[in-house]
Amino acid sequence: MVRTQIEITEEQAAGLRTLSVERRQPVAELIRMCIDSFLRNEAVVGREHKIAQAKSAAGRFASSRTDISAEHDKYLAEAFGER
Repeated sequence: MVRTQIEITEEQAAGLRTLSVERRQPVAELIRMCIDSFLRNEAVVGREHKIAQAKSAAGRFASSRTDISAEHDKYLAEAFGER
């Protein structure tokens, strides 16, 4: 485990103390659970957001090339200087 120090509001501290007593779990464990939940949700939301952005961009731009669907990897590599 890594030890860290954070600042929370009085309301957050009171809520954590209440839950700690009700659940018979240390405040530190409740905070770790919250962090785990946040990280899981962000991973899903982040991925879904990226997919939604990509879908919304699809078909919005015109090109004189007729082989984009077949050669997209080649064009991306060129655009990013990988070839």
